[in-house]
Amino acid sequence: MKLQCPEHDAPEDAALRKAIAPVVCYPPDSLAPVNLDALRAVRQDAKHTATLKLAPRDAGCLRFDAGSFFRILSVEGPQVGDLNLWNAHDLSEHFYSGKTRALHGTHLSTGDRMWSRFPNLRPMATVVDDTLDWYGFDEFGGSVHDVIGTRCDPYTGRLLSGPDYHYFCHSNLTRALSDFTGLSLTEAEPLVHDVLNVFMCTGFLRDTGQYFIKASPVRPGDYLEFYAEIDLLVGLSACPGGDCSAEHSSDSAACHPLVIEVYDPGEAARSDHQIPLPSAYDRSHGA
Repeated sequence: MKLQCPEHDAPEDAALRKAIAPVVCYPPDSLAPVNLDALRAVRQDAKHTATLKLAPRDAGCLRFDAGSFFRILSVEGPQVGDLNLWNAHDLSEHFYSGKTRALHGTHLSTGDRMWSRFPNLRPMATVVDDTLDWYGFDEFGGSVHDVIGTRCDPYTGRLLSGPDYHYFCHSNLTRALSDFTGLSLTEAEPLVHDVLNVFMCTGFLRDTGQYFIKASPVRPGDYLEFYAEIDLLVGLSACPGGDCSAEHSSDSAACHPLVIEVYDPGEAARSDHQIPLPSAYDRSHGA
């Protein structure tokens, strides 16, 4: 983090340098717009076809087709979840949180997309409904559904606090992916990636820039709903931090289940869906 007491004097024109206006690095204006009205029309005829209930401090996976909708639902109490997405046919294509953050900002909501890693860089899922969109940004700069945190993991836990703990989201997702695919834990672990922190309320402290968490505003009945742009394998962990109001990850935090629901609009509607093409970049890299 930046030093509170700098070791070097500021130049005479420091105020002018700091006053330079920022420029949005990746303006998304050229992206194809999301037709939410059309998606919501398709959603009206979708039938509930699958439910996966995740126990606290555990994770699970679910596979479904492009053109379907899936909802992450709070059920018994305030709880945050760590979401991974994979191409159901090629697990090496997975969610890219950093580029999604660069394109849409630190926190996602209705109309934002979840993009895949290089070399494909295409939409994997689109947010079509968010019952917490009322929250916006609070006085601390906090908001919900972030793509800035990584995922709680046993390696950082070991580094900062010492003893091994096996129910961080990284481990939960590793177990879930291994169980669902038949991959060994050693094979599954490198496929687990940085997440969308569903329902989690986070931001950066103004004075130090440090990542912070605070109690999530989520309550039973709240949900975040997506449209699957490609055939997906979804992994979700019910974080051991509960609503992240006290401790980030432990067995003492109050934790609750999460639910994934799948809604299928039917074969005809799914057939009409245009699966996004991978990036057209030729990958020659100037060689």
